[in-house]
Amino acid sequence: MTRVGRVERTTKETSVLVEIDLDGTGRVDVATGVGFFDHMLDQLGRHGLFDLTAKTEGDLHIDSHHTIEDTALALGAAFRQALGDKRGIVRFANASVPLDEALAQVTVDLSGRPYLVHREPEGMAPMIGSYDTTMTRHILESFVAQAQVALHVHVPYGRNAHHIVECQFKALARALRYASEIDPRQTGVPSTKGAL
Repeated sequence: MTRVGRVERTTKETSVLVEIDLDGTGRVDVATGVGFFDHMLDQLGRHGLFDLTAKTEGDLHIDSHHTIEDTALALGAAFRQALGDKRGIVRFANASVPLDEALAQVTVDLSGRPYLVHREPEGMAPMIGSYDTTMTRHILESFVAQAQVALHVHVPYGRNAHHIVECQFKALARALRYASEIDPRQTGVPSTKGAL
């Protein structure tokens, strides 16, 4: 069984290709033109052990919003595609990841129902290089909308904006990895409804 999703998305603002293999080794090939976002996608692939390709050409002469948003939408759609009918998956998972003074706690349900709860420390620096830190929540919103998962992300404390954002992506990677793994004891879809 191959669990690979591939999505191409082209608009007047962006051209995006995302491919993800849920049973990979953490091989990552990303280039969006937004350095810090590429760094976060690298964390997602490597710590999730997903083989991840993300190639985006966007209207960066305006700003990075469309590029980041459309990549996140394609990533969510590819992840959902790769899950297939979700037969045999674990479904629920959580991960806590520290990065120096910051801590991220992520819980996920591959439920088929999109929902996001997102909490970060107040007073974060507004920018990390050219990356607008308010985009982290929007990345997660976009991913959740297309992946159709319930996602709770909580950063109870942290000072450095880079650390606060990065530990979220590392914890997300681990939670998605654990939730999407095949449970050898689960023969069907892990739901009393019979479908996710």
